[in-house]
Amino acid sequence: MRRIAIIPARGGSKRIPRKNIINFEGKPMIAWTILAALESDCFDQVLVSTDCSEIAEVSISAGATVPFLRQEYTDDQAPSSMATISALKQAESYWNGRFDEIVQLMPNCPLRLAGHIRAAVDHFALQNINFQISCFRFGWMNPWWAVRLDRDQVPTRLFPDAMSKRSQDLEHLYCPTGAIWIAGRDPLLEAGTFYGPDHRYFPMDWVGAMDIDDMDDYRMAQALTRMRRGDEP
Repeated sequence: MRRIAIIPARGGSKRIPRKNIINFEGKPMIAWTILAALESDCFDQVLVSTDCSEIAEVSISAGATVPFLRQEYTDDQAPSSMATISALKQAESYWNGRFDEIVQLMPNCPLRLAGHIRAAVDHFALQNINFQISCFRFGWMNPWWAVRLDRDQVPTRLFPDAMSKRSQDLEHLYCPTGAIWIAGRDPLLEAGTFYGPDHRYFPMDWVGAMDIDDMDDYRMAQALTRMRRGDEP
């Protein structure tokens, strides 16, 4: 069994310029993911797939392998699964070998720890499945009470029957996160996505699962990191 971590990190972030290498609590954003992958001791290779030479240099400094730059799926419309599949093919050609298990780790999840990765990898093995997507349980943001607003701010309830129930009486709902996606090699190549047939979810705590997409997310993640360290407010 050979397992590779692939961290897809393109260079053209729009909502947070240079997001993948912006300073986050003393390290480039991507370095937190690289270090967690290395510390997990789960991988034969920790590969960063990027189209940006600056991201490549930062990633190498953090301990990742970047033997080539991404040749395709470099715009913001490209699915991350396809970027990872492309990187896998490049990696297998470069090392002239095969990887049996692929773990995609998005670089905008800096609060995901080595322990989360080990737990996800172990769960994947025990379940004997082909695809696993990380997720977290909705907490204080109760999606059962969600509404759509039209241009006049008139609401339409998404789950009207749930509006009359207490939150503690509603079943739990879960949201996918880019923290840790896992797939077997052949099923991934055949499906072209981690959301392959009979994919399963792997619940993790919402802090470790947090994706940073905009500056509000960034500031919340900073606060959570400081709380995790036990810093004074």
